[in-house]
Amino acid sequence: MEFLNVNHSSFLVAMSCLVALVAGFTGLSLTRDLSEKPLFQKKASIALAAVALGGGIWAMHFVAMLGLKLPILFYYDAAITLVSALSAILIVGAALILLHFAERTPKIIAAAGGIVGVGILVMHYIGMAGLELCSAVYTTSGVVLSSIVAIGLCVLAFGIAYGQRTNRNILLGTICFAAAVCSVHFLAMAGTNFVSEPNTSDFGPSMSNETLALGVIFFSFVIFGACLWVSVTYLISPDQGKTEETERQETETVQIVGGLQIPCERDGGKIFIRSEDVSFVRADGHYTQVYTNNERLFCAWPVTEALDRLLPVGFLQTHRSYLVNPARVSRFERTKDKGRCIFDGSDLPPAPVSRSKLKAIQDALASQASAIRA
Repeated sequence: MEFLNVNHSSFLVAMSCLVALVAGFTGLSLTRDLSEKPLFQKKASIALAAVALGGGIWAMHFVAMLGLKLPILFYYDAAITLVSALSAILIVGAALILLHFAERTPKIIAAAGGIVGVGILVMHYIGMAGLELCSAVYTTSGVVLSSIVAIGLCVLAFGIAYGQRTNRNILLGTICFAAAVCSVHFLAMAGTNFVSEPNTSDFGPSMSNETLALGVIFFSFVIFGACLWVSVTYLISPDQGKTEETERQETETVQIVGGLQIPCERDGGKIFIRSEDVSFVRADGHYTQVYTNNERLFCAWPVTEALDRLLPVGFLQTHRSYLVNPARVSRFERTKDKGRCIFDGSDLPPAPVSRSKLKAIQDALASQASAIRA
């Protein structure tokens, strides 16, 4: 078997890496702050992010393939090329659904990263199967190494980007994602040889490099345009763009007999939850999440406002990000110099107690228990 000589265009290799960076930044930015958005908008944002990330994987691959130089003329099967793009988008979409509609634990984040890594591999090898007039011959080491790198870097990328949804983490996650996509492609290509194959596939119509270039350029411009669009959100402070009515609604509270009511959102509508029915409140970026016995709700209050309003009605600050209703605490557990509050609801996660607040929380819970017994 005689292998063909292979060269690459340095310019297109660099452009493919840039496309991967832009796609990663766009996709990870589109999924920011989804917890406070209505369900339809949340689904739409996840779909757009899947197109940006999955389509970016596809665009990176074929920008690099446009730079592939072989001593023979070769084409692509249009149907297989389309399947490779759709496969990447669907697999990435499945990972994003897992991240945003399941409880986001470290295992879930790792699983989502692994799924995206598999999506990169699936896209690459399906795309390579679309070559006509030549075929790829793979080495075991190339397949194994690219697979390990793809899954490892994607788990790292999503672990960073979803560990804390800060600008810095999203930027670092973008770099890891782009590194995963580029590494998979070029490591796999390094372990790939090409041989001439006179017969063409009958699966779909043939597509030349020129036709492929038009599609890739168009999609790349869409990704770059979306990147500019999401970049604007990084230049706007959280309080900008809100009308006076919106600000009034977000800070509105109602005092009724029995205590304070907390403004929350459910399925895109505003509701009020009695403070007595709240187990704990957790900071979530510029906003908070309110946990009752059977659900978690978005609240527009920042944690500082939650402190101002809930501490006077008996809540305890167990951690800089947590406010706990002591009446809902079923037991307190201490582990060395830290602790946690356990609640009646079986599905409720425990609220951590920091070292500096350990004694104060223990005393407060003990006092309440004594008052109840009395």
